[in-house]
Amino acid sequence: MTDQAADGPAAGPAGDAPPARGAVAGPDGRLRCPWAAGTPDYLAYHDDEWAQPVRDDVGMYERLCLEAFQSGLSWLTILRKRENFRAAFRGFDPAQVARFGPEDEARLLADPGIVRNRAKITAAIRNARAALAVPGGLAALVWRFAGDPGPAPVTTADVPAATPASRALSRELRRQGFTFTGPVTAYATMQACGVVNDHLAGCFRR
Repeated sequence: MTDQAADGPAAGPAGDAPPARGAVAGPDGRLRCPWAAGTPDYLAYHDDEWAQPVRDDVGMYERLCLEAFQSGLSWLTILRKRENFRAAFRGFDPAQVARFGPEDEARLLADPGIVRNRAKITAAIRNARAALAVPGGLAALVWRFAGDPGPAPVTTADVPAATPASRALSRELRRQGFTFTGPVTAYATMQACGVVNDHLAGCFRR
């Protein structure tokens, strides 16, 4: 997720950086990362999923795809279309998506329930094929770039959009045939999958 503040986390999901903010009280009084306060969709995603470890290839491929589709858009758009994406991309099973051909691409481009961007759709299919070829699997590859946990970010200003580790991961993904996986997308995937924990220090999910 690469939105910020009300639009979602690289202070959680990315976008233009908002003023630095610390954890804020949610509707139940518990402190959370400020982007979670934007909508009920963000609240549920923050509390139940973001930064929780994902170690299976299907889950990792899904997050990588969704982060790529989010590029240039609000993460909220992706969250609200997520079930449509899952249906359109066969549950994000790389083995199924890797078999997609021209008819599937045409079907996806005509599907109003997803983001109909030809380059991103083509990348998702190409990345499924690349994922199947990764020795040891995609999830294991991404987790290779998990470093020692650093200090918890105190405010959103302490949360980077990319890091040396995400740049290295992006290079490795590109070397293995992935596209639409630049350093910002790679870092957002690392955040989403718990490879890094960017919940703020005051957040109850920390």
